[in-house]
Amino acid sequence: MSSSPHRLPRERANRPLALLAVLLAVVAGLLVPAARAHAAVNTFTLGATRYDTDGRALQLHGMGIVQVGTTWYGFGEDKTGQTTANTAFQDIPCYTSTDLANWTHQGTALAKQGSGDLGPNRIVERPKVLYNAATKMFVMYLHIDNTSYSDQRVGVATSPTPCGPYTYRGSFQPLGNQSRDIGLFQDTDGSAYLLSENAGRSLRIYRLSADYTTVASAVATLPNYESPAVLKVGGTYYLLASHLTGWATNDNVYATASSMAGPWSAFRNFAAAGTNTYNSQTANIITVQGSSATTYIYAGDRWTGNAMGTSPLIWLPLTIRGTTVNLGQYPSWSLDTDAGTWSANSGLPSAGTHVLKNANSGMVMDASGASTATGGKIIQWPAHGGANQQWRLTKVSDNVFTVVNVNSGLCLDVPDGSTANGVQLQQWTCTGGAGQQWAADLVGSLTGSQYVLENVGSGLVIGVAGSSTASGAQVSQLGGTGASSQVWTVS
Repeated sequence: MSSSPHRLPRERANRPLALLAVLLAVVAGLLVPAARAHAAVNTFTLGATRYDTDGRALQLHGMGIVQVGTTWYGFGEDKTGQTTANTAFQDIPCYTSTDLANWTHQGTALAKQGSGDLGPNRIVERPKVLYNAATKMFVMYLHIDNTSYSDQRVGVATSPTPCGPYTYRGSFQPLGNQSRDIGLFQDTDGSAYLLSENAGRSLRIYRLSADYTTVASAVATLPNYESPAVLKVGGTYYLLASHLTGWATNDNVYATASSMAGPWSAFRNFAAAGTNTYNSQTANIITVQGSSATTYIYAGDRWTGNAMGTSPLIWLPLTIRGTTVNLGQYPSWSLDTDAGTWSANSGLPSAGTHVLKNANSGMVMDASGASTATGGKIIQWPAHGGANQQWRLTKVSDNVFTVVNVNSGLCLDVPDGSTANGVQLQQWTCTGGAGQQWAADLVGSLTGSQYVLENVGSGLVIGVAGSSTASGAQVSQLGGTGASSQVWTVS
């Protein structure tokens, strides 16, 4: 999905003979910003099954989303009553919300048919929707397949209104390539892109035609990932995707580029390694642009194999700094869609003075020799209660902290802002730079105090070199592996 979908006026009630008025209002809305009604702050609970206003489990799996004025329209796979042994197409529902917390079921956007692509015993997944301002049509893309997943096609449907019903226009293989999991992205210039997993071979990016209903050209070929989603912040594109592990979750990854054509960076984890993206798979990215800030929400699925319809929707705010994407884990967090801001209600260490204890060695983070000099090295050492083993955490924003040694008053620092793996950390005069900012990602128990600490400049995490259990071993920045030597108890 686009990181900033076109904002159109709120859809009028669906009354006979009112379509012309709706379309005229849509055009007018492109020129006149819609006034935003006050939206209350809402709380999201990680892992809880979410329900619509009628009390039914939300069927927003493989989610597509588009914003029209102050209303979000959500689309998903209806998996009510299904298991992983039977995920045949039932329908694509449409929901509306003005705050992303309370959703009203509006009806069926795309219905099951008697035969063909949308007929019995067919697979229809990952509905993604864009609005085409030139044609004034909403365009839906889908993964179309048979139950053995050997058809591997892209389906297209269109509607003049967000919830449809959509008219199905058929399916194809983009430029002759097989296609399974898909994503859509709409750039700020109105150009649109299809991201398609090419049957275990690669992840491909295609530019869509001017009317968005077919593929115009190939743009890039990337390593083999699925469930792609793209957002753009400033001039940087961020592509999130999953490894191919069936219904099982894995450590999802991201890459960055200055153009959709690339070159794209190497892929790396955006959630704490070893957590399987907090037991979820990427579905989409939701952009909340408010009066004060913009929040980007990771929208994932936690597949429940024996009750797919109740699979929890895992929504968490992303932290984006430069080319680093970080996803923290918050058992409870709040969103103000009016302001575009979020806050964690749990899942972060408190500001103040702490001891950082390594989960592997049982030793604590220490400024070597109780040095007060800039450039003093950071090691692990048996706890003795000294001030050089005490660290003052100060929240910068989101889940990002500075970490200051109580003895020296100097900041925990990556030397010269290095992005190299294995560099030993030091203490240095506090500058506020990215090399001194650390994202805290809760791991282990949701009520615990164990964290992976990721540098927002390098995207590497704090760990003990070689997973050593020896006194004096270097504390360095390392690629995340999920090892206990990269986990710290903040007490």
